[in-house]
Amino acid sequence: MYTVHLKNNKKFTCDANTTIFEAAKKAGISLEHSCLTARCRSCVVKVLDGNTQDKNDDMVLTDEEKYDKYTLSCNALPTSDLTLDIEDLGDIILHDKQIVPVKINSIEQLTKDVIKVKLRLPPTAKFKYNSGQYVNLIKGAIKRSYSIANAYQEKTTLEFFIKKYENGAMSNYLFNEAKENDLLRMEGPLGSFFIRNTEKENIIFLATGTGVAPIKAILERIKASNDYTDNKNYWLFLGARYKDDIFWNPSDLNIPNLKYIRALSRETSPFDGVKGYVQEALLKEDIDLTNAQVYACGSNEMIKSAKSILTNNNLSEKDFFSDAFICTS
Repeated sequence: MYTVHLKNNKKFTCDANTTIFEAAKKAGISLEHSCLTARCRSCVVKVLDGNTQDKNDDMVLTDEEKYDKYTLSCNALPTSDLTLDIEDLGDIILHDKQIVPVKINSIEQLTKDVIKVKLRLPPTAKFKYNSGQYVNLIKGAIKRSYSIANAYQEKTTLEFFIKKYENGAMSNYLFNEAKENDLLRMEGPLGSFFIRNTEKENIIFLATGTGVAPIKAILERIKASNDYTDNKNYWLFLGARYKDDIFWNPSDLNIPNLKYIRALSRETSPFDGVKGYVQEALLKEDIDLTNAQVYACGSNEMIKSAKSILTNNNLSEKDFFSDAFICTS
C-alpha cells in the first residue's frame, strides 16, 4: 500500500492494482477527470516524486510529457509513494453516477448536421448534475457520451446538441430513426468540466462545434445565480468553419459583461467576427491571461493547441480547464 500526497496537503492510500483516480475516489477525494478511459487529457497530472506504471496503453501523452513524469490519474498505478502536482476539487459536490430511463421529448434540426434533442426524466427521478457535465446515452448496445446543454434545474428536460457523423451508430439513430417518446437509458453525471470559484477577473470560454453545449449550460448557471454581477469579465469565443455552422448564440442570456466573438476558419463572405481559430481570436483581444481562467470544449486538436498557445502567453496551467470530444467508432 502506497501513500499519495497532493499539493494542498491532502493524502490517501493506493495499492499497486488501483489507479490513482479510483483510490482518491474511494477516499472521498475528487480529482479532475472526464472519459476515465485514458483517451482524453482531463486527468493529466505531473508526478513530483515517486513512480507509476500505466494500467493500459496510453496513446494521449507525448514521449516528452512521459519523460517529464506526466501521467493520467485514471490510468496510473503507483509503484511507490507519490507526490502529485495537483489539488483536489475542494468543496465541489460530485453527484453519484446512476443509470435512469429517459424518453425523447423533442428533436429539432439546427443545421444540416446538428440537431437539438430534449429528453425528459421520470417524475420520480432524482438526477442531479453540475452544469457543464456530460452523460452517456444508451440505446440497446450503443453507448455514446454527450454534454448536457442546459443548466441544472429540478424537474426539467435535458437538452443535447448532437452532431451527425458518417457511420455513427447513435447519430444515425437520432437523426434518422428516433421519434418522440422513444425510451433510452442515461448514465451520469460524468466529468469534472464545470466552473470553479476563483478570484480571477477574466473568465474565458472556448468552444468549437457542439462543444458549446456544456459552456451554454455553465453560462445559464451564471445567469441564474447572478454571478455576472461580481465584477468579472466573461468572454465566449465560438469557433466553426462557416457562418451556417453556428447554431447558438448567447444573446438571449443577456449577461451584460459577456463579450461574444465568432471565429470562422473558412468563411469567405463578410461576417461579424474573426477569421481564424478560437485560440488565435482570443490572443487578438489582448486579455490579461495572468488574471484569467479558461474553459475549453471541443475537438482534442483545438484543446491541445489552445493550452499550448495560452500557457505560452502567461496563462497558468492550473487555470486551463478542458473537455475534449473523443470520437467513438
